[in-house]
Amino acid sequence: MNQEKIGKFIATCRKEKKITQSELSEQLGVTDRSVSNWENGKNMPDLSLFKPLCELLDITINELLSGEKISKEKYQEKFEENIVNTIDYSTKKINKYNGIISLILIIFGLFVSLSAIMIFPSESSWGSIYSTFGMIIFIIGISRKITPIKWYKKILLLTLIAIGAMGILLFTDYVNVKNNKQAPRFRITTTTTGNVIYYDTLFYDVYRCNFDEDNEYWIIEKNHHRTIPELTNYCNKNTNHD
Repeated sequence: MNQEKIGKFIATCRKEKKITQSELSEQLGVTDRSVSNWENGKNMPDLSLFKPLCELLDITINELLSGEKISKEKYQEKFEENIVNTIDYSTKKINKYNGIISLILIIFGLFVSLSAIMIFPSESSWGSIYSTFGMIIFIIGISRKITPIKWYKKILLLTLIAIGAMGILLFTDYVNVKNNKQAPRFRITTTTTGNVIYYDTLFYDVYRCNFDEDNEYWIIEKNHHRTIPELTNYCNKNTNHD
């Protein structure tokens, strides 16, 4: 579909009918700029405008899409050619919009994940909820962006991306716990007993001893799933050794 050729044809037919761009735009319910863009070949009229535009210019839709007057002998040939061109044009336009939507989802998902970490305090579970929600949006955007491949390859690729994305979040959370002494956002449970807060995560445990005093002490170790009575004894023992 040659937009430039179609645009020049619209301009020629409009002038033959002695209609100004302003008059044509008013009758079609669009702006003067829209008509100008059509005639300059920058874009095409919306599909819903094809019929009223052709009626005003006294041409057929087949001639509009061909960008020229068509003889009876070539009408059927041009008609079939224009059907193929219209389908191709519509497909490209849909793919373009889908690409834009995918990019918006990717950016928005990353924004939600990062802002959740920065906005919500580590003690709040909302940080992990919104971070995970953002990653889901990010993965949806990636899935729309991936070039069509076999379904099992797409599932495998998306699974790897999901694991990688969650791995980054969990590692970032661990670094924040270790260096900044903040509660892990991605924790399974939180238990408070005496002067100890116990955070149970998927890969490690965090003991926050004397959390209400000046000599607060943090212990990070691999999962041991200690019982509540053991927590206080274990924490006091390690605090005293310190």
